[in-house]
Amino acid sequence: MARLDISLILYNIYVMEKIGYIDTPPNLDAVFAALADPTRRAILTRLAAGQASVNEIAEPFAISQPAVSRHLKVLERAGLIERGIDEQRRPATLKAEPMALAVDWLTQFREFWGKSFDQLDDLLLTLKQSNEQEPDNE
Repeated sequence: MARLDISLILYNIYVMEKIGYIDTPPNLDAVFAALADPTRRAILTRLAAGQASVNEIAEPFAISQPAVSRHLKVLERAGLIERGIDEQRRPATLKAEPMALAVDWLTQFREFWGKSFDQLDDLLLTLKQSNEQEPDNE
């Protein structure tokens, strides 16, 4: 279990430090890497309801405010959020456009999976028909 925790921590550090800069356009790898973490997905779900400060985002999580800030940096580098400056706080706002890149990429596979499931249906129907045609050997 400890090895898995260390792997996740190292992976998150890699994602936070190595994936693109805010000025670069978001890429598919950064979007999927950001979406891979359940905490970041929960943060995006929260931001879908409207902008929020780090404190507001951190409230439902059992993690520290600095940990939430690190998650926000990953989301920002992926282009999934943007951070503003409002007096003393830096509210985060959802930017869903980069998720469209991921959806477009995944949609390419819809036809493949549709055909695969159709083939599976045909196979199961054939097997069922052949079982019905075989006489019972009792």
